[in-house]
Amino acid sequence: MLLVELQQLLGSFYDVPAQHDVRDFLVTDRAYASALGGTQSDEQLFVAQVGDEVGVSLYLDAAVLQRLAGANPMVSLNHANLADYLTAVEGVSHFVCLAWNATFDKPVSLLELELQGEIDKFVSSAWLLSRQAEGRYPRELHHVLFNRTRVDDALAGNRAGMYRAASRYASCYCRKVAQRFRGDAMAVGAGIWSDLRRFYRLSLMHKLAHIERSA
Repeated sequence: MLLVELQQLLGSFYDVPAQHDVRDFLVTDRAYASALGGTQSDEQLFVAQVGDEVGVSLYLDAAVLQRLAGANPMVSLNHANLADYLTAVEGVSHFVCLAWNATFDKPVSLLELELQGEIDKFVSSAWLLSRQAEGRYPRELHHVLFNRTRVDDALAGNRAGMYRAASRYASCYCRKVAQRFRGDAMAVGAGIWSDLRRFYRLSLMHKLAHIERSA
């Protein structure tokens, strides 16, 4: 299943072995997601804590997954399936980041989840496109992901500012990352990945400081 492939892919990027299968936490019914307090978006991570117990559900709209099943982005990522692919990556990214931090009893904020989600959409897309194009990926990818997208204020509500901040910081970070994507540098294990892994393990405060210093 695509979600498992994405979980394994992000795990290999950041050297964070999966402790849980994302499929065990998947919700695809929009009505059920609404009952959990969800919005009208196609992706949302639900987290509830009671005492020391944390409950997690990842909602991804069934129609998104059905379209991806018919146009597998792992075989060919293109303009027709890019939006659905990014939706799936963001959901899996949120799940992986939350699960990894929970393993070490580390708190994770919504801003941190969104920041990592935006970074993962760029990194995974660049990696996948380079695999499908013999080491090359479209240089306009950064522009497409960060300049041609807008936060929907109706869906974001009072979190719109947070989503914009996550996108702004991720855009700055990924612009620097993109400068190092050359040929076999996209191969997992190359030097760039050690930097990405170090960044992944920083606290949110140190992540934002790192981005501001390198801007």
